[in-house]
Amino acid sequence: MKVWRWLMSLWFVGLVLVPVSIMGRFVVEKNSLRVTSPEKIRGTHDSAIGNFGIPQYGGSMAGNVLYPKDNKKGCKEFDDFGISFKSSPGALPTIVLLDRGSCFFALKVWNAQKAGASAVLVADDVEEPLITMDTPEEDGSSAKYVENITIPSALVGKSFAQKLKDAIIVGDMVNVNLDWREAVPHPDDRVEYELWTNSNDECGLKCDMLMQFVKDFKGAAQILDKGGYTQFTPHYITWYCPHAFTLSKQCKSQCINHGRYCAPDPEQDFSTGYDGKDVVVENLRQLCVFKVANETQKPWVWWDYVTDFQIRCPMKDNKYNKECANAVIKSLGLNIEKIEKCMGDPDADTDNPVLKEEQDAQIGKGSRGDVTILPTLVVNNRQYRGKLEKGAVLKAICSGFEETTEPTVCLSSDVETNECLTNNGGCWQDKAANITACKDTFRGRVCECPLVDGVQFKGDGYMTCEASGLGRCKINNGGCWHDTRNGHAFSACLDNGGVKCQCPTGFRGDGVKNCEDIDECKEKKACQCPECSCKNTWGSYDCSCSGDLLYMRDHDTCISKTGSQGRSTWAAFWLILLGVVMIAGGAFLVYKYRIRQYMDSEIRAIMAQYMPLDSQAEVPNHVNDQRA
Repeated sequence: MKVWRWLMSLWFVGLVLVPVSIMGRFVVEKNSLRVTSPEKIRGTHDSAIGNFGIPQYGGSMAGNVLYPKDNKKGCKEFDDFGISFKSSPGALPTIVLLDRGSCFFALKVWNAQKAGASAVLVADDVEEPLITMDTPEEDGSSAKYVENITIPSALVGKSFAQKLKDAIIVGDMVNVNLDWREAVPHPDDRVEYELWTNSNDECGLKCDMLMQFVKDFKGAAQILDKGGYTQFTPHYITWYCPHAFTLSKQCKSQCINHGRYCAPDPEQDFSTGYDGKDVVVENLRQLCVFKVANETQKPWVWWDYVTDFQIRCPMKDNKYNKECANAVIKSLGLNIEKIEKCMGDPDADTDNPVLKEEQDAQIGKGSRGDVTILPTLVVNNRQYRGKLEKGAVLKAICSGFEETTEPTVCLSSDVETNECLTNNGGCWQDKAANITACKDTFRGRVCECPLVDGVQFKGDGYMTCEASGLGRCKINNGGCWHDTRNGHAFSACLDNGGVKCQCPTGFRGDGVKNCEDIDECKEKKACQCPECSCKNTWGSYDCSCSGDLLYMRDHDTCISKTGSQGRSTWAAFWLILLGVVMIAGGAFLVYKYRIRQYMDSEIRAIMAQYMPLDSQAEVPNHVNDQRA
């Protein structure tokens, strides 16, 4: 009975997968491989990126190609043959060329990686269009090493591989450059990417890997979305049940909407646990969570829901259900009614617009092939190849930006190449101030003069970087000469916004490496009067005069202290006297003015008693009046 169910499960999955593969097409993602030596085989060729390991998206790798004399297919460990591919210090990385056949592609790469290879090229054994080297079917032995592959790999054509072998056999040094910089197109300043995923958490190692990736990548994804740098869209693969079997027990348990949208049974056992239709319903709910969150201008909430659902509602705890899902939705502040309206009726004999759109999107368009593998990541309409791991995926997304337009998260430690750790990347460096022009990026190191504490360094970044602008003297004295003697500090740095170093007064030199003290006494540049006695000091000089004479530095002469004091006394006397005279004269003038003003007012008063003034009316006189 169990065997029959297992066969029916395989029959069902095969039945629903076949129409998709017939209708669509598979696109091989490629990177450029350029042979730089020997001269006779120089040129650029295509290679197919392996679907495991970590391709260096956005970067490139130059290396020396080796073709082993033994274990040419790489199916056994190279230690058994005493072969090592580890590069000597200062040498180019080793890129191993292996033959196809006899074992999984991933096993070949794993064995080469353990022997010290930096990358692997697999030579096809037939003349055919390039194919993608995929991971083997899941089993305990292969899953462990596939997850640990960290080097890139690619498949090359048979005829091209033979040219490489012939050159190596005759003793030529074969150098190639693997270039992933154009593996992801970058048409504008925003990267669009999509993840084809599944809510099923009981499908084995791939489900575990997918859930771990979503948890790890959530933070970076939300930063990119919130900053408007990316547009993310989740997708879910569904299949349909052939019309002739829609009433069968298998279709009813694995499908919704009368066989239109199906998913395989999580446990591959129709009699126990959850059914495929439970997975389809939760997939639909997660799609609607994204749509409702997107309507509120917060599409990044999808990452919160998916990670919280995985933690709070796992199948193993029998919490993979609507009640648990609604509790998560409520905790995130989303509208449950809108989500349920979006989901529609799973029992209706009609198309579900959301899932119908997903099925249509599975078919490849343009440069993107069909989506038939879970999980699948698509960046700028190109399928990602390699390990689904935070650093590797972030590097692939960041390579979709034009250089110099990538956001800050693309320059984080997760994707740094750490080339600056070796010989400072060949860039300028000031060890005393701990300043370097080397900066690691996901594309590799760049040599750019840095900005330190608001001060911009200028130069080519390789040989020179000089501090410029105001405040430059605060940083390592602006790269200029400086010294301290007897408690006095001297500097050749001028904090005037320029980059020039100039020795201070009393010194001469280039201002950068040295400034020598000028001996003014010996060179007769000061203290040259007959009575003067000169003594040189650091950065200056002391000049004294004999007897009671006083040295005048500005005039370089000696004068008598007594005469100087007498002249100063008389000057003070005459200055005081002049002041007293001016004050007395002023007081006299004020006094004279006030007295005159007083006398004028008294005279006017007396005269007003005997005769009228012009300003007064005539006073009537009644002395001679006679009355009748």
